[in-house]
Amino acid sequence: MTTSQVRRAFKYRFYPTDAQAAELSRTFGCVRKVYNLALAARTEAWARQERVNYNQSSAMLTAWKQTEELAYLNEVSSVPLQQALRHLQVAFTHFFGKRARYPRFKSRKKSRKSAEYTASAFRFRDGELRLAKMSESLRIVWSRPLPDDASPSTVTVSQDAAGRWFVSLLCDDPSIKHLPTTDAAIGIDAGLDHLLTFSTGEKIANPRHERRDRVALAKAQRRLAKKAKDSVNRAKARRKVAKIHARIADRRRDTLHKITTRLVRENQTLVIEDLTVRNMVRNRKLARAISDAAWSQFRSMLEYKAAWYGREVIAVDRWFPSSKLCSSCGILADEMPLSVRAWTCECGTTHDRDVNAAKNLLAAGRAVAACGAGVRPQRSSPGGQSAMKQETSRREP
Repeated sequence: MTTSQVRRAFKYRFYPTDAQAAELSRTFGCVRKVYNLALAARTEAWARQERVNYNQSSAMLTAWKQTEELAYLNEVSSVPLQQALRHLQVAFTHFFGKRARYPRFKSRKKSRKSAEYTASAFRFRDGELRLAKMSESLRIVWSRPLPDDASPSTVTVSQDAAGRWFVSLLCDDPSIKHLPTTDAAIGIDAGLDHLLTFSTGEKIANPRHERRDRVALAKAQRRLAKKAKDSVNRAKARRKVAKIHARIADRRRDTLHKITTRLVRENQTLVIEDLTVRNMVRNRKLARAISDAAWSQFRSMLEYKAAWYGREVIAVDRWFPSSKLCSSCGILADEMPLSVRAWTCECGTTHDRDVNAAKNLLAAGRAVAACGAGVRPQRSSPGGQSAMKQETSRREP
């Protein structure tokens, strides 16, 4: 059993005073302003076939603070403003590396409200956190303990669309250790009738979190649509809609955390299907159900937890005929419409569609683990890729 040097963020809710809320709101606005100014400057330089790096952007920030128009930037802590420039630099690095689109401007209404403080701009002592430019500590609800002798390297303060305030502390967590190695392996098939089906035959019911609040959400959205633009009542109505969305997202996230933690603890190898959710949600009939299932979020949680605890995640490519392939004899059925939930193979074996798919995924994943990529029985789709091993890397939650 080894210890992983994992840096993870611990997120807590807090309740600011009126003065703290006003200070943080000003900081959010200044962060957004600096980010947009720097992006505009770099875009103009790009049009001239020039590049502006972080150091040049930092020099621009100093010049902006000296102007009468932008003198208000001096009223907030300088650290979140510098961090905004660093975030922009990372965005351009991903763009030039062809890993992301060109950075976009931040919107006052739509963009996430957040500010990041490094160690020089906050003081954390005896369970109390005080940010720069503030005379009082934040009133944080410590819903779970921090690691012993925790020393946060960065603190991120944010406010969501529902008006809730959160603080996230990034620190090393020595309590995360690789779990003992086991021979257990499991195939996982994602679906809509059942959220997940395992090769063991177990099925996880789809909680359909969005459906539970669909009536209340529709009612709140109708009220929002009737409010005058930019009015106080419209802002209140928008907040009510956001609270319903937040409640749905919280329940969904809690369910996925419980499922993924259990799977990682019980299994050494986890085999999933490499689904292209971005393309699948283009189906207008299934888009809402697919989005509510949150398959991408499930995979993301599974991968970083597997990296934390020394487990292995294998993704089988999307063209693998897991549903049409008999897990007993290997015969490939000609067609398998989504309406068919159970079928009988020529060998006489009756299959549950989802359980059979999970078993085939597990078999393909074991072949990958033993022999490497390229093991794919009876590939029927031209141009399809072979089963592949998913490289998991440590990440910060």
